Amino acid sequence: MAYASFRDFISALERAGELTRVPAQVDTDLLITEWADREMKSPAGGKALLFEQPSIEGKISPFPVAINTMGSRRRMALALNVESIDEIAQEIQLILKAKPPTDLREGWSLLKQGLHLLHARPKHARDGACQEVVHRFGDAGAELSLTDLPILKCWPRDGGRFITLPNVHTRDPDTGARNLGMYRMQIYDERTTGMHWQIHKVGARHGKRYYERGERMPVAVCLGGDPAYTFAATAPLPDGLDEILFAGFLRRKSVELVRCKTIDLEVPADVDFVLEGHVQPGETRPEGPFGDHTGFYTAVEDYPVFHLTAITSRRDAIYPSTIVGVPPMEDYYLGDASVRMFLPVFKMNFPEMVDMALPAEGVFHNLVFVSIRKQFPYQAFKVMHGLWGMGQMMFSKYIIVLDEDCDVHNTSEVLFRLCANTDPERDSTIIRNPSDSLDHAPTAQNVGSHMGFDATRKLPGEGYHRNWPELVKMTEEAQRLVDALQKKTG
Repeated sequence: MAYASFRDFISALERAGELTRVPAQVDTDLLITEWADREMKSPAGGKALLFEQPSIEGKISPFPVAINTMGSRRRMALALNVESIDEIAQEIQLILKAKPPTDLREGWSLLKQGLHLLHARPKHARDGACQEVVHRFGDAGAELSLTDLPILKCWPRDGGRFITLPNVHTRDPDTGARNLGMYRMQIYDERTTGMHWQIHKVGARHGKRYYERGERMPVAVCLGGDPAYTFAATAPLPDGLDEILFAGFLRRKSVELVRCKTIDLEVPADVDFVLEGHVQPGETRPEGPFGDHTGFYTAVEDYPVFHLTAITSRRDAIYPSTIVGVPPMEDYYLGDASVRMFLPVFKMNFPEMVDMALPAEGVFHNLVFVSIRKQFPYQAFKVMHGLWGMGQMMFSKYIIVLDEDCDVHNTSEVLFRLCANTDPERDSTIIRNPSDSLDHAPTAQNVGSHMGFDATRKLPGEGYHRNWPELVKMTEEAQRLVDALQKKTG
């Protein structure tokens, strides 16, 4: 069943032994994130942390801070209320098998229809828990501001405090289609923040349309609520697949939406905080530096400015947060879940694909391992070029294609195959493609070179005319007998 609130999810983590409460007063300036970083880098992602007395410049906040809540495979599954993410992947596979699509576009369309059939469409409510407390700016009683929330300064050279788990709701002014994305927000003062819309993001595209129309852009930022919202905001969904619809599918219950108090947008009724406001297209301000998921500080650049008009919240609100930086971090598990969940979609487009992994060291975009059932020459190159043409996979800096018997989740085995099975001149290719805006390595921002490696066994049609050697491997019978002997001897 769906979580009724973020606090409900926190309770589930505690019952599962996945939560550590921190009753001591801990400063929001570096100390919470230092504590969380140590936890994230402990075996299997450590535990979720609930800081019960976060302090801002010595003043204790009334709102606890939760962090690392999805920082392991188990907690990621708990966030989506399943035993394993593979359960959701199987549901998506069943939807796609109901009427096998002929191409990727038809596949996404079929998936969208399937989600509708599963009653995931959102519902509309007159009010919700997210509006139990309302602070409109300009009202006499509006005492709560951004500086009162326990927003963290994550790293020493960060440009300030950043909201790191915001679910940002926008709407296309032409079509009315909504978008839910996650874009970090630097706090400038009590009522304004940066809005880190990179050039490739849907939020930036919506902003451009408002700019062309000469209109102010309404924006709502949600914090907390069912963790399915946060996952949907980060999932690499294609245009046309509504994140709110997808969240309803994940939580097996329609999302109830309530209209904001000061802007014409709807938000999930059960979230902890809603920051209502607007972006004036064309208005920018320097944002950063920020210790990012790349493991490096991103430079100061101009980004749009978000102006706050109201804060609404639950009475028992918990502030959700995360940090990103040198891996492994919590965000790795969000990305890992996306890959596992959407593997059926990739396999639909690449029938030869067996498995895929994005290792933590590649920080999402830099490194992709793919195993295939190889049937014809240069099939590995067909797969890597196809992946570079799929949505956010265009950012993949290195793609390594391997045979089906390689465990792509074992980086040591992948590197062994890469070194053993490749002749660099014959088995590599370099292309130019869009690059992640946060990648500091390319000479020019947003565009760079990408490299693919064919680490599969070579066929005569690929110019290899010697006998390919057999991999050294013990017989299954010998393995079975030794397993029995070891069990017998303890």
